[in-house]
Amino acid sequence: MSFFKKLKNRLTKSSSKIDDGLQAIVEESPVEETAPETAPESSPKPGLIARALGRDAAPKRVLDDAMLESLEELLISADMGVETALKVAAKMAEGRFGKRLGSDEIKRLLAAECAAILEPVARPLPIYGKKPQVVLVVGVNGSGKTTTIGKLASQLKGAGKSVVIAAGDTFRAAAVEQLQVWGERAGVPVLTAPEGSDPASLAYEAMSKAEADGADILLIDTAGRLQNRADLMEELAKIVRVIRKKDPEAPHNTLLVLDATTGQNALNQVDIFTKIADVSGLVMTKLDGTAKGGVLVALADRFGLPIHAIGVGEAIDDLSPFDPQEFANALAGIED
Repeated sequence: MSFFKKLKNRLTKSSSKIDDGLQAIVEESPVEETAPETAPESSPKPGLIARALGRDAAPKRVLDDAMLESLEELLISADMGVETALKVAAKMAEGRFGKRLGSDEIKRLLAAECAAILEPVARPLPIYGKKPQVVLVVGVNGSGKTTTIGKLASQLKGAGKSVVIAAGDTFRAAAVEQLQVWGERAGVPVLTAPEGSDPASLAYEAMSKAEADGADILLIDTAGRLQNRADLMEELAKIVRVIRKKDPEAPHNTLLVLDATTGQNALNQVDIFTKIADVSGLVMTKLDGTAKGGVLVALADRFGLPIHAIGVGEAIDDLSPFDPQEFANALAGIED
């Protein structure tokens, strides 16, 4: 099964909600201001040829103000946010106001407008000639940082790169153990420090070790931290300052790992982490049946940061480069 086939299957909750919502919007009959008191005569049945061609199979509705408002509400409920939802709905209606549209046509329009927002930010993780290329990975607790690092290390090693991992979450033994397991799978060394050690010192020493070993890429894990904890965010800022003492241009990439199930809170996380750690790109995880998916469109629309990869599970092949059209199709529930 291809990754995006898997994505489409796992975005079932979101895409089916949008699909059902669009169907309900199209089938919804606008309330007439002067409705007749007596029941209207039944409409004539479509002719045999029309039925044979399936013209009566898919209902359509005139795109008017009421329908547009319903579309906006549906997109907001899919975690697209008010601003982005209004923009997408307006673009969908452009040149089509007053025309009759069916749910399949609306889904295609939705996918096209989402893809147009996502395409400029769909970029793979850039690889530079600098050795070691320092990749700092940040995010809140439980966002999937450690697993993402393990998958990235495995994929980079498979691409012929020499990779080193630094277990910078020095306060959580389980995170270190998890990274060590991934390191063994990928054949990548994992540098650790005693529990409770200064993570900034570990990062500095890891850079020295990676440089001495001629490693291509150093992936530095960090402790999960809530964006509203000033003390933890200052600790992250310290890590960045210490890294830059070793190399003023480092970290060369700062990846923010986001949990798709957090919805609109992901916008706040990007805002705060970018100010503290100068985030250069995003990885979105947990795009499964509990996520609505629309937040990725809102992130692209508001911040324009590169989206390097998305994940929908725990397997090694469940982290893939971001394909905007495939994602937009999966979100809108469009079949292959």
